[in-house]
Amino acid sequence: MAKQISNTILMVRPTHFGYNQETASSNKFQKKQEKQDAKDIKQKACDEFDQMVSDLRSKGVQVLVFIDSEEILKPDAVFPNNWISMHEDGTLITYPMFAPIRRKERSESIIESLIKDFDVRKRLSLELFESKDLFLEGTGSIIFDHEHKLAYACQSVRTSIEVLQKLCLIINYKPILFNAFDASGYPIYHTNVLMALGIDFVVICMDAVEEGSRQRLEEQFKETGKEIIDISFKQMESFAGNMLQVEMENHKPLLVMSKSAYDSLNVDQLKKINAKTEILSVAIPTIEQIGGGSARCMMAEVFLPPKGTN
Repeated sequence: MAKQISNTILMVRPTHFGYNQETASSNKFQKKQEKQDAKDIKQKACDEFDQMVSDLRSKGVQVLVFIDSEEILKPDAVFPNNWISMHEDGTLITYPMFAPIRRKERSESIIESLIKDFDVRKRLSLELFESKDLFLEGTGSIIFDHEHKLAYACQSVRTSIEVLQKLCLIINYKPILFNAFDASGYPIYHTNVLMALGIDFVVICMDAVEEGSRQRLEEQFKETGKEIIDISFKQMESFAGNMLQVEMENHKPLLVMSKSAYDSLNVDQLKKINAKTEILSVAIPTIEQIGGGSARCMMAEVFLPPKGTN
């Protein structure tokens, strides 16, 4: 049976973190800070990143840290889950990105390092779709249910149906497409801001899902043994949908979320989550507010088999 959660994650320490004007039009979670200077913002982001890595490692999670390069300006490099995914069968996939500046985040040096330590049996490069203005931003766009070979995705300018269907055909997953909108009726830019899938539960803002798709999703979750933990629009805006379940050293599950996400949850929701998994909340306010992404966006799971394993 395929693993749903990984003990190893990849993270990229930011070098030029800051507000990205190219992504702001579709990411309504970004907030420009006029009063803070760029140097201060960068330092705060690095401090938040380092503390999160330390917190994860203290729980026995293996964290591969790569340092973003100095030479090229990449304000969103701290969010690697959008350009790469690594799978249990040895497949490494790189993805087409909406903003031209973010395409520079795809790093051959990181991939070469992974190839040295892990058994990468197949490379799948989807970035050719950028020439057709078709995008699919990794596990921002797609929530994988690896056990049941499903790929959940809400359609947006950053999530192309055509690219998703081609990917699913290649990796033999079934696409589960739906539309989702924020409280103002604006399309949700990434699936992973409204939905997080654990081993036996799903945290999701059902109010954001287009009415015609809700019953279909509910049936799919029931069929695959996922208890629905519903969150509100306000909680989604606090990044309560942007969580990732990982595996600790003792093989037990750990749900990683930001402090703002944790603080937004009510007693009943926390009770349901605590019954299924330990929680780790990390304080990343600068990265969230200016970058428009949260804890899940900062982690790319490594499911690749280590070298020397069968």
